Amino acid sequence: MKKPLLYMALAAVLGASPANSAVRIKDLARFDGVREQPIIGYGLVVGLSGTGDSQRSVATLQSVSNMLREFGLTVPPYAVTSRNVAAVIVTADMPGAVRAGDRFDVNVAALGDARSLAGGTLLMTPLMANNKVAYAMAQGPLAVGGYKFEQRGTSAQKNFPTAGTIPEGAIAERTLAPEVVSNTGALELLLDSPDYTTATRVAAAINSEVAFGTASAVDSGRVRVSLGARDPAATVVMMARIEGIAVDPDLPARVVVNERTGTVVSGGDVYLSAVTITHGDLKVSITERLAVSQPGGIFFGGADGVRTVAAPEATVRVHEDEAQAVSLGTGATIAQLVEALRAIKVSSRDVIAILQGIKRAGALHAELVIQ
Repeated sequence: MKKPLLYMALAAVLGASPANSAVRIKDLARFDGVREQPIIGYGLVVGLSGTGDSQRSVATLQSVSNMLREFGLTVPPYAVTSRNVAAVIVTADMPGAVRAGDRFDVNVAALGDARSLAGGTLLMTPLMANNKVAYAMAQGPLAVGGYKFEQRGTSAQKNFPTAGTIPEGAIAERTLAPEVVSNTGALELLLDSPDYTTATRVAAAINSEVAFGTASAVDSGRVRVSLGARDPAATVVMMARIEGIAVDPDLPARVVVNERTGTVVSGGDVYLSAVTITHGDLKVSITERLAVSQPGGIFFGGADGVRTVAAPEATVRVHEDEAQAVSLGTGATIAQLVEALRAIKVSSRDVIAILQGIKRAGALHAELVIQ
């Protein structure tokens, strides 16, 4: 395929929009081999206004001493008394496709007992992956979205001043090219939410939209697309066309409830079988009082050992409101159930208990997730 035709096909793909009732494959899955690389490093932030680490942070004192040694200065750790330095951990997610010299953002968080990183500058810090290889170098002034001021025992704080970011503060030292084409000459799509029906629909949609290439669902979370050629430019166009294809995903029936907040969230395809719910309110009130027992004749020379006694007595009152019933027919939704329960003034916690009871009774045809 010639390059002008490739660019025309790519422009047509980027200009197309999926159907309103469907979701792009780009929002449902990702290509295997394209992923971010987490990297981490240890560094020093300088230029703080007395809000850095104290003498108790031994790691900071040793780090300052080691850094000064690199510049020809020999300062023992115990001689470092400044609180303008803080030890930090620097983290970042390096993009899946990056070339040497590309910049990306980094996050910086205090490691010791520093009170604030506002106004600080991160010194050159190598960022490594889990293989101990440095992939980037970070350096620059911090942007901290908070503050903390203290004066004579009174403090004022907003957000978290011990963490900040450096926009485009890291420079990639290595080029990482994603390997999206396997040894067998195929692309593999990994679904974000594995589902056999969705995987089958994705494969069918690719086969119907793409003239070359054969797609097949390998399992519930993977779709393999065979390529007819190894041309890198043709592969990029193929990937762009696949990402723009619209598919109707099949969502599992699921109801999520949060016991702390009483929130109930359900999908649109959750239905109930015929069920009757009876809800009553039982109130028990116990009142305790002291009853004084006064024997007769105690003031007129009664027998020895006769005395006044205070005996506790309790009154128990039980009040049970009239039970209220809610009946729902087959095919009712969770929204109709919640609306019916709200009509009889059922609390959020009672709604969760009722949903659990309906699930045990077998009338709720969905997965019940309790957070």
